[in-house]
Amino acid sequence: MTLVDISPRTVAAVALLALLPVLWYGFGSSLTAGFVSSINVLLIFGSLYLAFSPVADGHDGNGHGGASA
Repeated sequence: MTLVDISPRTVAAVALLALLPVLWYGFGSSLTAGFVSSINVLLIFGSLYLAFSPVADGHDGNGHGGASA
């Protein structure tokens, strides 16, 4: 398996690994800062997951509807 074979949504899920150092930071210094940081990581993950989701209606965002002119 190469990097090209991995879907972008799977790569976005790897962002959840960022929770490990955030939790370490939170337990090591400030629980409040760790909580806020973990919420930020989850928001970034959710945004990437939605951004890389497939488009249901086939529109590509430029008004052509996926068909070539």
